[in-house]
Amino acid sequence: MRLTCPICGERDRREFYYAGAAVALERPAPDAGPEAWDDYLHNRENPCGQTRDLWYHESGCAAWLVVTRDTATHEVIACELAQTVGEAAT
Repeated sequence: MRLTCPICGERDRREFYYAGAAVALERPAPDAGPEAWDDYLHNRENPCGQTRDLWYHESGCAAWLVVTRDTATHEVIACELAQTVGEAAT
């Protein structure tokens, strides 16, 4: 898979570190039971189809990217700087 970093251009995905889904997880209360913490720490959705993920350009410019991709076809639809995505949401 190849990702197009907005700063560095097209690169092999091995230059990047996958950090998970680009959605905020709701952290349990400090006194939540072990089941709630287990779910928070270990269970994630594994959707088939379009997802938005966080990737870190570890071997490049050190930018955080939001990558929109299709998990069924492996098509990369968009790569955006996470900072830009965050600013657009406010």
